[in-house]
Amino acid sequence: MELAEKLELLAAGARYDASCASSGSARTPGRGRGIGQTVPAGVCHSFTGDGRCVSLLKVLYSNVCRLDCAYCPNRASNDIRRCTFEPEELVRLTLSFYRRNYIEGLFLSSGVFADPDIVMERIIEVARILREREGFGGYIHLKAIPGCGDRILRRAGLYADRLSANIELPTTASLKRLAPEKSGTEILTAMRFIGEAEAEEREDRRRFASTPRFAPAGQSTQIVVGASPEDDRTILGLAESLYARFRMRRVYYSAFVPVRPDPRLPRVAPPLLREHRLYQADWLLRFYGFRASEILEAAGPSLAEDIDPKSAWALAHLEFFPVELLSAAPSELLRVPGLGANSARRIVETRRCGVLREEDLSRMGIVMKRARYFLTLRGRRLAPVPPPALLRHLLAERPFCGAAAQGPGAGQLEFSFP
Repeated sequence: MELAEKLELLAAGARYDASCASSGSARTPGRGRGIGQTVPAGVCHSFTGDGRCVSLLKVLYSNVCRLDCAYCPNRASNDIRRCTFEPEELVRLTLSFYRRNYIEGLFLSSGVFADPDIVMERIIEVARILREREGFGGYIHLKAIPGCGDRILRRAGLYADRLSANIELPTTASLKRLAPEKSGTEILTAMRFIGEAEAEEREDRRRFASTPRFAPAGQSTQIVVGASPEDDRTILGLAESLYARFRMRRVYYSAFVPVRPDPRLPRVAPPLLREHRLYQADWLLRFYGFRASEILEAAGPSLAEDIDPKSAWALAHLEFFPVELLSAAPSELLRVPGLGANSARRIVETRRCGVLREEDLSRMGIVMKRARYFLTLRGRRLAPVPPPALLRHLLAERPFCGAAAQGPGAGQLEFSFP
């Protein structure tokens, strides 16, 4: 098969993996030789934290897979064309695309075509050649194949900027029903090893500056949303546990896409609005000091479809508002709808060295059309609206878009963390 055909097939096979992550890494070729480097702002599939639009070569090493996961387009029983790259082919593609400025790095996953150790060794070989022979300093994200040994995972972390082991489904019961050959224990074991290896590397680096870097951008994972009946409470509870227990850098949510009829799967995809709301709630977990139980406290088992999670929490806790801009602590400011982490920092800095004026608030990045209902400045409410009318005003400021989210499904037993 021609290389162009392989690229077309194996890039298409990787498009449902949402766990392409910003690098947060800093790597340069040794002694000034080689090609490319990462930057602290990161590389991702679409947009970085500093607003740059960048891309990765996102491909599978092979779409041959002996597993038959119901939700996966590369499942063993799916009648599709199969092929496998050679390591040298992927190295040549990566360097060629990088030199043409098409990409800023490589995201490499694979179907499980053999024993997990063998598959992982093939993936690592691509990264090894890029790093050692070609002196490639760009971003590399490798998929950790659950079930492979700790020694192989450690080698992967020495070449990769980020590793990811996808948990895919929110509960043990759903994993057994939709992906019976996969083991939840193996997935969590891989996550635990990566987290512990990161911690060991940081501790060793405090004593020995020459300690090799291990996956400097950490690890990420993906949860498929809508293929199984779990509600948002279960999904966010799992995400919160992953962040706390495994030093997870990012959890990605991927709305289920029907690729082949299967009686175990829903016939239609969940609305993308549900995926969007989960990402909003995840942001609150990671950067705003919320807990999953707080976010779902007012919404019930599933997030509201007509209003964002932060505004929903605010409407359920009006006793917390209004917040005085001149005296509120940063943690209080972060609870205000329309006010982000950067805006809170700018408010605090302005209070220290200058006069905070109402006309300056929009320039600080505050979304005033939402925040004004929850703020006071020098004791004066910026938008005095009776509490019963707040929801109506917020909905008027944010026109509804997208389809309605599905109702909550039956609760399931969450993964147990050994």
